[in-house]
Amino acid sequence: MKSIAAGRSPSIGDYLKLARFDHATKHVFILPGILLALVLRGAQNSNLLYHIILGFICAVTIASANYVINEWLDRDFDKHHPTKSARVSVNVPLNPTLVYALWICFLVVGLLAAFLSSWLMFGVAVVFGLQGVVYNVRPIRSKERAFLDVISESINNPLRMLIGWAMIDAYTLPPSSVVLAYWLGGSFLMAAKRYSEYREIVGSHGLELLVRYRKSFAGYSETSLFTSTFLYALLCVGLFAVFLTKYRIEYILSMPFLCVLFAVYMALSTAKGSVAQAPEKIFSSKLLMLATVAFGLSVVVLTFVDLPIVDKLSEQRYVSLTND
Repeated sequence: MKSIAAGRSPSIGDYLKLARFDHATKHVFILPGILLALVLRGAQNSNLLYHIILGFICAVTIASANYVINEWLDRDFDKHHPTKSARVSVNVPLNPTLVYALWICFLVVGLLAAFLSSWLMFGVAVVFGLQGVVYNVRPIRSKERAFLDVISESINNPLRMLIGWAMIDAYTLPPSSVVLAYWLGGSFLMAAKRYSEYREIVGSHGLELLVRYRKSFAGYSETSLFTSTFLYALLCVGLFAVFLTKYRIEYILSMPFLCVLFAVYMALSTAKGSVAQAPEKIFSSKLLMLATVAFGLSVVVLTFVDLPIVDKLSEQRYVSLTND
């Protein structure tokens, strides 16, 4: 494929495009970590604003570092994708030394911000940075392995939540049930993305081109992608229910809203040009935003409203068929 920008020298802006600052909307997944820590633990860190600022600097810069290495190492594969073939890494002759220098700079800034905040945030930041290596760099390059690609990419979800938690409380970890639920929720999003890509690209360009773009698709079928997406959703909801039952039983009433949210997202993934293929654009779907707001409001209301009658849901009760 001939470069659309052949012959021109790369600009600073071209290099900065690798960082995908337009994907910063994904850091909204930090907010539940902040809210969860406030509800369950209260503000344990002093000078919260300081830790919150450092936390967002950490998340944005390390995510950008991962995007830089992702886009650079994917350039020979992205040229086969109908839309990603327009990326700057495919079409502009970038200097590899400058690309790697940019990657390291973002990593250093992110790790330094985390270190200045707390050891917990620093540990999370290290794992966040390593995830970019595991996902993109050979010999592991987990993105080329079916199912492992989804699991390894979606770990970014609980890592973002942990960054939010560390902003408020750097001395404990959140319950494992909610961390795993968050991870599986991310797996649902990533599997839905691949399901949408598979349906659309195979339908318009064929499976061969899709596999040239991403080797992991050779190990998938439309059925296996749909089934795994459904499985991740079930596991996420199940673990979320465990967390809700243990820590605030009233939250169990928010479960129908969460299920509707999953159903709406799954329905969107079947549409052509779905936002599921570009999660950073999910805010463009009014229906999805409505479902998200409904779920969020249900959680907020149930945080402050005590419903003693709901306690009965956690008790063992039997309906007697006799008069005894």
